[in-house]
Amino acid sequence: MPNGSLDSHLFGQKNSLEWAVRYKIATGLDSALLYLHEEWEQCVMHRDIKTSNIMLDSGFNVKLGDFGLARLMDHELGLQTTGLAGTLGYLAPEYVTTGKASKDSDVYSFGVVALEIACGQKAMDSVDPNSDLGLVQWVWDLLGKGELISGVDQKLNKVFDKKEAECLMMVGLWCAHPDRSLRPSIRQVIQELKFEGAGPNLPMKMPVPMYFAEPGDAEVNSGGGSITYASIDLKR
Repeated sequence: MPNGSLDSHLFGQKNSLEWAVRYKIATGLDSALLYLHEEWEQCVMHRDIKTSNIMLDSGFNVKLGDFGLARLMDHELGLQTTGLAGTLGYLAPEYVTTGKASKDSDVYSFGVVALEIACGQKAMDSVDPNSDLGLVQWVWDLLGKGELISGVDQKLNKVFDKKEAECLMMVGLWCAHPDRSLRPSIRQVIQELKFEGAGPNLPMKMPVPMYFAEPGDAEVNSGGGSITYASIDLKR
């Protein structure tokens, strides 16, 4: 993988990627997830999709790496208790609160990566110096203000395809929707990035997720109630 990992180009010392390459990487990643989620004999939940696990060959083709946290499940199954594992900033809210992973939680992680690709900002960083908003909420606020394109990575010097940028950011928000039932499948993501879908219908304000504890789950006091967790293995 002579071009290293995606994070080294977006946030590290390597040359910044031009827009066409970024869009190619996003579509390459969704193709990889389509294979894992739908095209193999069992569904593979990766559980740690992030920029440092996206490797790039000499042609900037995507190779998704680090399957150390991956789990197999039957295609028809939904949420599965796996124990909380992954990297902060990329974890779906329902996965954090229940310890139950699914294809939807992988889709959430893809959405965060899509926003990082478009914006050149890290998921966990405070994007706006005047607020403490994380990346997803910051982009959602831009959508509500009608200023979505202003969030595109400034290192591109305004040289990018506006239609593709809007599409990638809207898809990123759709995938990172707090309600897992309102996220797209990875096949729908592919259709959208090819401009073959109807487009997501997103609210102008980021919804607030609500989840409930189930009997038997371990409880961790959060100061304002309880959050349910299984065993925790978080990479920072």
